[in-house]
Amino acid sequence: MKTLFAALAASLLTVGTVSAQESAPLLVVVTSPEPQVQLMSMVLTMQAAEQGAKARVLLCGSAGDMALRDAPEGVTKGQPPKDMSPQGLMQTIMEKTDTKVEVCAIYLPGKGLDETALIDGVTAADPADIGKLLVDPKAKTVSF
Repeated sequence: MKTLFAALAASLLTVGTVSAQESAPLLVVVTSPEPQVQLMSMVLTMQAAEQGAKARVLLCGSAGDMALRDAPEGVTKGQPPKDMSPQGLMQTIMEKTDTKVEVCAIYLPGKGLDETALIDGVTAADPADIGKLLVDPKAKTVSF
């Protein structure tokens, strides 16, 4: 009976850990203009999302170019070792996980563009919504 109870308790703890991990908010803020840094931010975002994190990506400054339909070559050119591009991996993340990708609210007006310039699935962020996430004690924020 003790063994059965111990096994049941262990399985409940494991289930609880997975559920908590799945709902843990993760905000990934990308501002770097460097394609290698942008790609690594997407690699780590994909890894976190695949491990249950509820990821959200905020692209600001020149990193916002990753979200453009007519993006510069730096964000669309494949890089070693797997010939992936920052934009390509970002799109894969959006397709294969529940990750929301947004550009900073001032990115599009600063470029003289509107949301039609963005690839499908990317939107402009609501500052109040991002602010709420920033003060969420359960959320983690990483910046690249």
